[in-house]
Amino acid sequence: MGSKIYVGGLPYSATESQLNDLFATHGAVESARVITDKFTGQSRGFGFVEMSTAEEAKAAISALHGTQMDGRTLTVNEAKPQEPRSGGGGGRFGGGGGRSGGRDRF
Repeated sequence: MGSKIYVGGLPYSATESQLNDLFATHGAVESARVITDKFTGQSRGFGFVEMSTAEEAKAAISALHGTQMDGRTLTVNEAKPQEPRSGGGGGRFGGGGGRSGGRDRF
């Protein structure tokens, strides 16, 4: 398995193909993904690239961190493992307004 890289500060117009091409000059790219909003489909301005080896990933990070892409400064570093998400939305129990049972008095 390769090394996963976080890429922040992407222009909202960036495509996965452009991201792949940008990193391919520093080694073999296994995958390049631009993260999009699940409702609108618009880019969220960041993505992930997976390189074949840790050495290639380190070379890409040092070469591309702080560089510009379409006028935006890229943040490029090693991706951290995703935090486990807790289930449920919490607190939607109970109901009713301010009255506590019984029948209305008015």
